[in-house]
Amino acid sequence: MNLCDSGRADCYSGGRAVRMAVALVHADRPTMVSVNEVCRGDVKVLEQALSTTFPAGSVATAFTAARDRPNREPVRCQNGQQFGDGVLVVVSSGHGVRRYGGLYPMQDGHDVEERGWACLDLAAQFTACTTHTASTSTTVALAQCRHLLGSVVPRISRGDGGLPVVLGADLNLAVGGSPGPQSCLPSGYRRADDGALQDVVLGPGGTVRSHSIVDMRDTTDHPGLLVDLVLPHL
Repeated sequence: MNLCDSGRADCYSGGRAVRMAVALVHADRPTMVSVNEVCRGDVKVLEQALSTTFPAGSVATAFTAARDRPNREPVRCQNGQQFGDGVLVVVSSGHGVRRYGGLYPMQDGHDVEERGWACLDLAAQFTACTTHTASTSTTVALAQCRHLLGSVVPRISRGDGGLPVVLGADLNLAVGGSPGPQSCLPSGYRRADDGALQDVVLGPGGTVRSHSIVDMRDTTDHPGLLVDLVLPHL
């Protein structure tokens, strides 16, 4: 989900998008959630929602803040919290978790917001990632997506014997566009999309069983995307 919760953009709904996301977690029971355009505290709220929904498990989270180009500091929400992207996964107790995140080496010099990515490496399970690529240049967005899937993810997953990867992202590559989201996928990868700019990408060996577009009821300018995946060896 892209929750548009900075408080600075026209799509901000006064926090209603986060409350909507919590309701969807309770209703749809996803075991992985990726969110873009959120404040750091929003990830904590969603962590609590997942913990309530899955009381027998624990919730691993990762968050990466976007960077403000002029001052080289994290972008801030209107409430002062860091602004960026988060990923959350329900894990069984005892599973090791490693967190990764960073900013892309390629950025649009005309955009004051430098974009990044966040990943959770879940030992013996899978690698869960999110990103919100450049909104001001499809050329840069494509380069960022290719860097994440072609360079970053292989380095992470090889450290655990080649775990499958799931990426939930606002790629800012329009379905049917040129370039489109398919242009950034390595061989063997699959994806499901919301018909616009958001995708769930699955690495080799997995299967996309079904997907549905979720009405966010005007709490943000993006729909939600719910995808049912089958991962190898799980």
